[in-house]
Amino acid sequence: MRWRHLLWTIGAAVLIVALTYVLPPFRTYQLATVGAYLCVTAGLTVLTGLNGQLSLGHGALMATGAYTVALLQEKLAGALLVSVVAAVAITTLVGAVVGLAAARLRGPYLAGLTLAVAVVVPAITSTFDGTFNSDQGLSVLLNPPPGTIAVEQWQAWLCWSGALVTMLALAVLVRGRFGREMRAVRDDETAARLAGVSVARTQVLAFVVSAACAGLGGALVAVLAQSVSPGAFPLSLSLFLVMAIVIGGLGSLAGAVWGAVLLVALPALAHTVTDGIEVQRLEGNLPLALFGITLIVVMLAAPGGIASLRPFRRMRSKA
Repeated sequence: MRWRHLLWTIGAAVLIVALTYVLPPFRTYQLATVGAYLCVTAGLTVLTGLNGQLSLGHGALMATGAYTVALLQEKLAGALLVSVVAAVAITTLVGAVVGLAAARLRGPYLAGLTLAVAVVVPAITSTFDGTFNSDQGLSVLLNPPPGTIAVEQWQAWLCWSGALVTMLALAVLVRGRFGREMRAVRDDETAARLAGVSVARTQVLAFVVSAACAGLGGALVAVLAQSVSPGAFPLSLSLFLVMAIVIGGLGSLAGAVWGAVLLVALPALAHTVTDGIEVQRLEGNLPLALFGITLIVVMLAAPGGIASLRPFRRMRSKA
């Protein structure tokens, strides 16, 4: 099974590299953005779909990773790999703290806690404006791509390297003992305890894994934008992330891929629809409306999400 996952990862990597030579620069940039968001949706799928913990604060965890990269890039003179690893580590620590509290909460109380995190983290950037430069944000200093590689191509390779490593690690993780424990806790906590599963430990570890993925995704988004600010990680982003994994297919890593695609495609579609229309309020609310409409349509046609549709189920069974 693990060899099969590795082969799928290699095949996906070859496809991504080929696409970067075919697609125009803007589409290549969008492809890179899908890779960055895939890190987040995959981790959130594990947390919510497989372990049953609803998080409305993953946008704040992305912001933690993004700001860490921005601050370290200024100090480390462009050592990007070190900055990204540090961003993942710091976000993991934040996730561990939130996860310890979340393990004691259920239902709306857990959602309220993560919602508070989504509100507090952007407020911190305004409070400590000497460090985070308040609403103006920070620039992310980057070295130019090696050789004659185009910037968008290099960004796509970087983001999808992170995404494919994340997907491979999570695929192995969820099909092992830890994955079985998460499903047991999600389905029935009492039965899981009777089977010898530590419910609290499983929930905290699930949150830590998901936070690490969010930190990586946030770091990659900062690299793509080459800047970071509170406005890039609003509360609506956390809501979009949850809707994306539900539409894609809750509890399925294949659904996380569809969710990442929707996070890029639907706002782009909204911008296309409102292009030339002088209604700024419509442009700001249309992506949320499109997500809502898509959610309703998909839940009516395929309650299990896009990944549960018959053609994609066959692909998963062959994989």
